[in-house]
Amino acid sequence: MKVCHVCLCGPVTDNFSYQENLLTKYQAKLGMDVSMIASPYYFTQEGTIAISDKKEYVNSDGVKLYRLKVKKGDYEDKFRRYDGLYETIERINPDVLFVHGVQFLDLTEVVKYKKRNDYVKMYVDNHADFSNSATNFLSRYILHGVIWKRYAKLAYKHAEKIYGVTPGRVRFLKEVYKLKDDKLGLLLMGADTDKVEEALNSNARKEIRTKYGIGEDDFLIMTGGKIDYAKKQTLLLMDAVSTLDNAKLIVFGSVEEDLKEEVLKRAHGNVQYIGWINAFDSYKYFSSADLVVFPGRHSVFWEQVLGLGIPMIVKYWEGNEHVDMGGNCLFLYEDNVEEIREKISLVLKDKEFYENMKIIAKEKGAKEFSYLEIAKKSVE
Repeated sequence: MKVCHVCLCGPVTDNFSYQENLLTKYQAKLGMDVSMIASPYYFTQEGTIAISDKKEYVNSDGVKLYRLKVKKGDYEDKFRRYDGLYETIERINPDVLFVHGVQFLDLTEVVKYKKRNDYVKMYVDNHADFSNSATNFLSRYILHGVIWKRYAKLAYKHAEKIYGVTPGRVRFLKEVYKLKDDKLGLLLMGADTDKVEEALNSNARKEIRTKYGIGEDDFLIMTGGKIDYAKKQTLLLMDAVSTLDNAKLIVFGSVEEDLKEEVLKRAHGNVQYIGWINAFDSYKYFSSADLVVFPGRHSVFWEQVLGLGIPMIVKYWEGNEHVDMGGNCLFLYEDNVEEIREKISLVLKDKEFYENMKIIAKEKGAKEFSYLEIAKKSVE
């Protein structure tokens, strides 16, 4: 089966742990002939946007990439157009089209191919929700409420299924684009199955704890990700753990320049900031923890930890309730030190409660959030 992914809403970066990377990886592992049509944009290691000089190549997962030239607009232009999308799909000659997002004008070219080749199955996913889109009047009622709504309805008409990758993103399809339930579904983002197995079947827990002076019996809390003005809650977590005698905290990730001093002055005693780590190592670092806390906005790290089967405390966002599989995690509702300390203290003091969190995390998380399982479901 030939599967062609169309990823033109944003950058596509080789070897990242984003959905387009891992879904295509595991579809290829399942024996599908997988291609991806992408923009020329990608993220550098510093987090800036660059333009790839590659046009056609096979990535390390065996997925064929076709990077299209932008013929109108640039990266900042929400209405940019691409050169040769229809012709590229025609060359690939897919059995299945998997379209990432509906917020791009050239969706009409994808639909045109689908209409001319009715045997082709088309699946679409949506990554927009009320935390990252439709956050002001113009965006809510014009950009999404009129323009992208039209494209969403076009996709709905011709797709077998339109997935939201969280419950909140399914809700966005219904409330903003007014799509009916009958073609909507939930396709979770997840964890790299190979990386999970590698981390859990290695000596990573012992090695990382030894490296940072954490004893085997110490209760280790970990958090990771970019610390910027949208995720300043990490500072609150550092303050909360610094007042606890029976827990240690490791923080990793890049830091916005203006916040570095604030982070470094909190990194003492039972709180360590270890800087940026290679994204491939994040699974091993998280696997060494007893509890992972994400007090700010959602990131791909949430699904990594869920796939590892580690208990979590996370910030509550409407539409992200799926991370609670019946007791594996606790939610934070306020941005303050007191609530973070209270939730962590509950886990530390009630051993039976924590053991139940571990059981649920291990039994349900590893399967629900495995990209191998998600890839099977994606084109079912």
